[in-house]
Amino acid sequence: MQKIIPYGRQNITDEDINAVIDVLKSDFLTQGPSVLAFEKEFAKYVDAKYAVAVSNGTTALHLCALALGVKEGTKVISTPITFAASTNCVKYCDGEVIFCDINPDTFLIDIDKLRALLNASPKGTYSGIVPVDFAGYPVNTEELRTLADEFGLWIIEDACHAPGGSFTDTKGNVIKCGNGTYADLTVFSFHPVKHIACGEGGMITTNNKELYEHLLSLRTHGITKDNSKFKIQNSELPQGGWYYEMQELGYNYRLSDMQAALGLSQLQRADKGVERRNEIAQKYDLAFQHINGITIPYRANNIYHAFHLYVIQIDDRQGLYNYLKENGIYAQVHYVPVHTMPYYQSLGSKIGDFPKSEIYYKRCLSLPMYPSLSNEDINYIIGIVNSFFK
Repeated sequence: MQKIIPYGRQNITDEDINAVIDVLKSDFLTQGPSVLAFEKEFAKYVDAKYAVAVSNGTTALHLCALALGVKEGTKVISTPITFAASTNCVKYCDGEVIFCDINPDTFLIDIDKLRALLNASPKGTYSGIVPVDFAGYPVNTEELRTLADEFGLWIIEDACHAPGGSFTDTKGNVIKCGNGTYADLTVFSFHPVKHIACGEGGMITTNNKELYEHLLSLRTHGITKDNSKFKIQNSELPQGGWYYEMQELGYNYRLSDMQAALGLSQLQRADKGVERRNEIAQKYDLAFQHINGITIPYRANNIYHAFHLYVIQIDDRQGLYNYLKENGIYAQVHYVPVHTMPYYQSLGSKIGDFPKSEIYYKRCLSLPMYPSLSNEDINYIIGIVNSFFK
């Protein structure tokens, strides 16, 4: 029977399993101590002051948009090369998504095109930016912050691909994705194929205490049990230890203790996972850099790539995709440009609007990339790719 190698997969150890079993044997399956422990450790991991655990990366994005006041008439800029959730969060709040094309080297939002877009309209036209650390390549949020401050914008960094990624800023500081130095809010995903797997799960990090407390409220129905924040005081309503107030319309976007325990266990080996991803990328680089017809991923000198994905570009993408599949290697395409989706076309976007994104999409292919990928499997993948070109 032919071995199947997927483009990504989770790695669950005995330690992970035992961590979940411990929670199952405890008094709390949800809203317990594991969630708070995971939040504290994740904040420490990315060097942020605060972290809020939520049910998945999509709900993390939604809560960020809510906390920053996105509503009807709010215009937010993002990139077409991402998963739809990065922009859908704006639509959930009745805001308007404005796309900006990518840099063809990094596949990230093109800061020069972004500046041109902002300069083309009066200041105040746009409210925020949702840049994406696509494939694990960290956005230079220092440059974005300068631009955002000039035009009065907030930044939600979508780092779902990039825990462990970083760049060195102009002051010589290593800026970890999610550390809150330049972005107002940063979101992460704990989907099984991501760096840290919770089954489903997400995290929001920030250095802004006001935003942090607002996110905690929005995550749990808009309810508070903190009597120092109650809006009804000394009234005829009985207010014993049971009392709580719903002060705004929130959601049930909480993470369970079982998921948090799994995430906390996986976090202990997160650095080793990113190191292994970079080792695999280097093996691919060496194998493919001299093959005529393959473009390997670009990396600037001042960045540390988290390599959620290893994306090559190739003219005969369909041919290689099919050939790999025939040989048990399940590559993937990330992503169909969001602006070409029927929903966004119904809002006014059209094919041809963002040529760099569309050229990228026609040529991109994600090869298998995950820490438990064996050297034997890597050599097999390289051999099959080489045989396709021969």
